[in-house]
Amino acid sequence: MKKYLIIILLVVTSFLMSEITYPVVDTGQNQNYNNQTEITAPEVGEAFYGQDAIYSGNQPSYSDNGDGTITDNVTGLMWQKTTDQDGNGEIDYQDKMSQSEAVANAANCTTGGYTDWRLPNIKEQYSLMDFRGIDPSGYEGSSTDDLVPFIDTDYFEFGYGDISADERIIDSQYATSTLYIGTTMNGNETMFGVNFADGRIKGYPTGPMPGQQEGKQFYVLYVRGNADYGINDLTDNGDGTITDNATGLMWTQADSGEGMLWEDALAYAEAAETAGYSDWRLPNVKELQSIIDYTEAPSVTGNPAIDQVFNCTAITSEAGTEDYPFYWTGTTHASWLEDQSGTYASYVCFGTAYGYMFGQWIDVHGAGAQRSDPKTGNPDDWPEGHGPQGDAIRIYNYVRLVRDAPQTSTDSDLPETGSIQLKQNYPNPFNPSTRLDFYLPSSEYVNLSIFNIRGQKIITLINEILSEGEHTLVWDGVNTQREKVSGGIYFYTLRTAGERITRKMVMIL
Repeated sequence: MKKYLIIILLVVTSFLMSEITYPVVDTGQNQNYNNQTEITAPEVGEAFYGQDAIYSGNQPSYSDNGDGTITDNVTGLMWQKTTDQDGNGEIDYQDKMSQSEAVANAANCTTGGYTDWRLPNIKEQYSLMDFRGIDPSGYEGSSTDDLVPFIDTDYFEFGYGDISADERIIDSQYATSTLYIGTTMNGNETMFGVNFADGRIKGYPTGPMPGQQEGKQFYVLYVRGNADYGINDLTDNGDGTITDNATGLMWTQADSGEGMLWEDALAYAEAAETAGYSDWRLPNVKELQSIIDYTEAPSVTGNPAIDQVFNCTAITSEAGTEDYPFYWTGTTHASWLEDQSGTYASYVCFGTAYGYMFGQWIDVHGAGAQRSDPKTGNPDDWPEGHGPQGDAIRIYNYVRLVRDAPQTSTDSDLPETGSIQLKQNYPNPFNPSTRLDFYLPSSEYVNLSIFNIRGQKIITLINEILSEGEHTLVWDGVNTQREKVSGGIYFYTLRTAGERITRKMVMIL
């Protein structure tokens, strides 16, 4: 019997790990905000409930390998620890490269003794984005001591822009291998890059701008491992929902059909009932970015930057063209201005990322960019956009809902009478304990175990013969573990000699 249980465990572990090839790392945001400043966490039914900090996904988790590499324990990707590419102990302009140089130099990288490094794609690079960061836009000081970047500096060595080289503090853009299929700035070839100084994805020209001698230079952080990361596996469920089997997220096929303020978007998501589900939420910004399709763009394909299995409402853009919306997320784009720390929220462009430059509205950052908008106000007050590229300010953005998809069984898949039954844990999400109820049609040997999102067993709660009937267990996710358990997604699996049921639960810490 023990050998049989071990075989079952290996099968379950392999199954769980194969299901989630693209786990979306949580933003890390743990502060709650209203339309202007930080607030205490709202309760269910209160204004601003449902924002990013309310929901806890796959919490960031890293391991320093002591050889110049960092392993992301959620994604399975391994990263260089530092962007100090010239090895002089300082992160400055001399470490930067053009996009083409960054691609080519990966073949010469031997950090940690590995030779299979590559320049990350935009989804790999964005997995490191940490929204505990503070946007320094508008900051006029020269010291960065009080600033907080959008990357975990407990593990990664980070540098702001090199002021001594006439850069701005916010010039901490990182190169990726993802090129925009369109062009920006009236015809420039463009790369999507992540800015860990100000917390955005934008398209950056790969060649020189007018009056420049060289093209844009970028910090570089190479990656290796998990070649499937960032690849979606979408299924149309036929009920108005789309499941991404790679991330374990379920989406509404249609969007809200109209734009709304951020507070209203939160309320809309919390009240939504679609396809029989009532646990929809406004996605955090990293969840929403996960379904961007960087092979689509309105200016080239006529489609929004998302797989065509989804429906997107067409709009008329600032330039008067048919285009597609920006979409709200539950993630606040926190500012260094204390009295305005929560004024902006992050959005993702599934249409053209317009900006007002050269006296006209043009594509400045590419379909697939991630920027931020005021949570409230009148867009007419921004006739020429905002910021150095005149980013279009819409304020009334659209909504696409998300929920956690069941991994192996849904309520409709429950065994009929005469089979084992495993109910959804309650409460869910939970902190720190939750109740697990199950039913046995006869006395038999039972194993009930908890696994993390990577398929690793956390604890076995039951491994013995139990009597026929209903049974209840309580799992204390914090106080009954030998090792620290973080918030995030877990699976609990009930097994007998002939049956198995697995369900998902979410711990919030």
